[in-house]
Amino acid sequence: MIEPRIRAATPDDLDAVLAFWKMAAEGTSISDDRSGVERLVARDPGALLLAERDGELVGTVIAGFDGWRCHLYRLAVHPDQRRQGVGSALLAGAEERFAALGGRRADAMVLNRNELAHHAWHAAGYAPQPQWSRWVKPLAD
Repeated sequence: MIEPRIRAATPDDLDAVLAFWKMAAEGTSISDDRSGVERLVARDPGALLLAERDGELVGTVIAGFDGWRCHLYRLAVHPDQRRQGVGSALLAGAEERFAALGGRRADAMVLNRNELAHHAWHAAGYAPQPQWSRWVKPLAD
């Protein structure tokens, strides 16, 4: 199997990423629109990582760093490419990015109901922290 190529997204990739998330990601986000993803890429050009095989988009992860903490979002792998190292390659790329930026610990947003993702995250060395809860307040409709 050919290792996926990991690279940072550019503004030219955004439409393909949004379409990919509709097909491959579990759940939706209030930020899953062009303007939201444009802001991400403009503010932190290295945060949105793409995995490609033979020039085709096969996975994504957002590896955001706020200067203190490392946050992972939108790990999504094409259904036909799952269990073939795409997620592992994306997480390795994210962790390399974090290390280069001085990050010390990464956290991931994972849906409680997404059992398939739980297995993938656990295999990558991540674990839930039951003593914490995520508190959210939408700032836009």
